[in-house]
Amino acid sequence: MRSIEPGTSRFRVRVFGAPRNDGSNYEIFMNRFLPAALAAALLAAPLASHAADTTPREPYGIALEGFAYPYPVHLLPVVNDGEQLAMAYMDVAPQQPNGRTVVLLHGRNFPSSYWAPVIRMLSEAGFRVVVPDQIGFGKSSKPAGELHFDTLARNTIALLDHLKIDKAEIVAHSLGGMLGVRIARASPDRVAHLVLTAPIGLEDYRLYVPPTPTEKIIESEDKLTAEGYRKQLQTNYAIKLPPDQITPFIDARFNIKGSPDYPRWLRAFVSSGQMIYREPIAHEVALVSEPTLFIMGADDHNAPGRPNAPEALRAKMGQNAELAKELAAKMPNARAEVIPDTGHLVFLEAPEKYRELVLGFLGR
Repeated sequence: MRSIEPGTSRFRVRVFGAPRNDGSNYEIFMNRFLPAALAAALLAAPLASHAADTTPREPYGIALEGFAYPYPVHLLPVVNDGEQLAMAYMDVAPQQPNGRTVVLLHGRNFPSSYWAPVIRMLSEAGFRVVVPDQIGFGKSSKPAGELHFDTLARNTIALLDHLKIDKAEIVAHSLGGMLGVRIARASPDRVAHLVLTAPIGLEDYRLYVPPTPTEKIIESEDKLTAEGYRKQLQTNYAIKLPPDQITPFIDARFNIKGSPDYPRWLRAFVSSGQMIYREPIAHEVALVSEPTLFIMGADDHNAPGRPNAPEALRAKMGQNAELAKELAAKMPNARAEVIPDTGHLVFLEAPEKYRELVLGFLGR
């Protein structure tokens, strides 16, 4: 297992100078030459800063090399469909442990680094917080094969086994909600509570959207511009955040376009969209028996594939808050909370209310 330092994705090498044998020479250097060197460096700093501002950035790698995460990143080797891969994850220990662990499951369009404020919130409450990038996402490997929820669920359980965690609280967002449901159904003994934050998949998109060939989606996604993506996020997710808080999500996607491995990333990204469409979980949600909390944004009407649906059906899609309430009523131990004036990024847009709901629910 390898580690990457926080704030970077490169391994850092520290070089120590050779021991000095002549104290007088060292003292002369410190007194005469070091001040001049420092002055020259200070004078050069503004020029270097300006040069950095105008120089094009080096592209990120398709495992987000160059994109900073808030905590150290570790890599767990996994084998999916015979392919050797690496699953990236953060494992954050609390200062005052309560003996419980939360696993955070990210959405499709976001690296797991966006969980930073929730990691801090949970850690301060005493939880150990494990935050994986699923295979195909973030700093994890991008497979040559197709993505499947069952495989991602097995990988997540393998991570818990590796970390010797018998049971965990699952807190999931967006696509992660679909995965959380699959984990709770396949391994109910490993799940203490399930928090579904603005989950997608509460309806079967196949009932509205005709199937689309993978190559056609790849072509369309490849033509998308950064500005087009920004508009897509704002429209699809009803985001209430200021523009500068959306920029990191755009950078995480578009600064990898210069990577020579970009086609591999693009195919994996499109595969995740096909997984959402082809592997619905809407019919399984009501069968989850573990205590479940839906936290929905009232303005979140995200519905993957809606632009490809017949126009007459589009308005029926994405009634997510109502769908959550209906499903919670069918479940043995569930409830749905809807936060007003909030879109898809609930925990970033309404952090205080989210904190109140999550910690109150996990404290039951």
